[in-house]
Amino acid sequence: MKNTNKECVAMLLAGGEGRRLAPLTSIVAKPAVPFGGDYKIIDFPLSNCVNSGIDTVGVLTQYEAESLHDHIGQGDSWSTDALKMNITLLSSETTGEYMGTADAIYKNLEYIDALNPENILVLSGDHIYHMDYTEMLQSHKDNHAKATISVVEVPWEEASRFGVMSVDDSMMITKFSEKPAEPESNLASMGIYVFDWQYLRQHLVADAAKADSNHDFGKDIIPQMLADGEKVVAYEFLGYWRDVGTINSLWEAHMDILEHSKQFELKRTDWPMFSADLETVSDAQNTEAPDCSMISSKAVLEGNVQRSVVFNDSTISKQAEVIESVIMPGAFIGKNAHIEYAIIAEGAVIKDNAIVQGTKDEIKVVAPYETVYAKPSVRTQPAMLLKEVYDKSGRVRAGGISS
Repeated sequence: MKNTNKECVAMLLAGGEGRRLAPLTSIVAKPAVPFGGDYKIIDFPLSNCVNSGIDTVGVLTQYEAESLHDHIGQGDSWSTDALKMNITLLSSETTGEYMGTADAIYKNLEYIDALNPENILVLSGDHIYHMDYTEMLQSHKDNHAKATISVVEVPWEEASRFGVMSVDDSMMITKFSEKPAEPESNLASMGIYVFDWQYLRQHLVADAAKADSNHDFGKDIIPQMLADGEKVVAYEFLGYWRDVGTINSLWEAHMDILEHSKQFELKRTDWPMFSADLETVSDAQNTEAPDCSMISSKAVLEGNVQRSVVFNDSTISKQAEVIESVIMPGAFIGKNAHIEYAIIAEGAVIKDNAIVQGTKDEIKVVAPYETVYAKPSVRTQPAMLLKEVYDKSGRVRAGGISS
């Protein structure tokens, strides 16, 4: 590869298995899970790169890599509106298994060295947000930092799910803890980093030689940088950001896009989303999107939909009810079916009269290409009446039939 001396190259970590999103991740990588009617989760960081003017992106894949390779290709199949993007798929099948987030970058040193960037932007492929990375990059330069970590305030009760950090008045990071049981801060890492490339390269090489390392940014690289006394700075992001690594958080994020009060507008004219074969119209076919729902223009809507997101190529049949649910691409909802507080995965079939009922705290999930049938109706008799029938039949058998 020709040395291009890039100012900034993005490396997008997209190899996650996403066990907490099972069964949605049974046949696709976590970043390939559908989101928002027309997109996949990975479309968010990729679209952010396009809108931020970052035109060179390495996408690191591992688990169910084909689901991402089919979606992205080498960038050409991902979006015809982003042809200036240079997207390279970096599969672990070529480099050997990625043992951690830092190891994934380490095993692609040759790719990055050939580009010879001044800075490297490390991204996660499983978050929902709109972000201008150039603002973070400028903050990194202005602070003369070796590393900059994008952070967001999270509720204290959720802080133990994230890498959290303490900062001083100048936003220099004084302490970093990866998923602490008792967090001292609610400033959570967004999994977005800017590094001086040569500085990070040294740390990656040193970390790769440590047999006891997890080869992870949060557990190893960042703590080592702080231990070395280098300038590691936090960049606070004030916009909408959600980690969709669990079923409930994925459902909640879909409900968020239906509420303007959440200050997250999925489709913005000043920050367009890009994806493969994207249809930007979100109204229902031959009707208006009812009850604050978001319905793809390529969905067939004949039933009743309330406060739900319905993806492309899905069908809601007559008399079917879909309430506060997510219907993913190619799903079929039969006549008189009832769906509530649920996620119906890609290609799933809900037969006529079937019921899929969850709760707000426990979202029901139907797996990709699973079929759900209506439960057979059973006529029951009160227990006392049945007992009388059995008693009478017993007496008849014992005494014979009288004329």
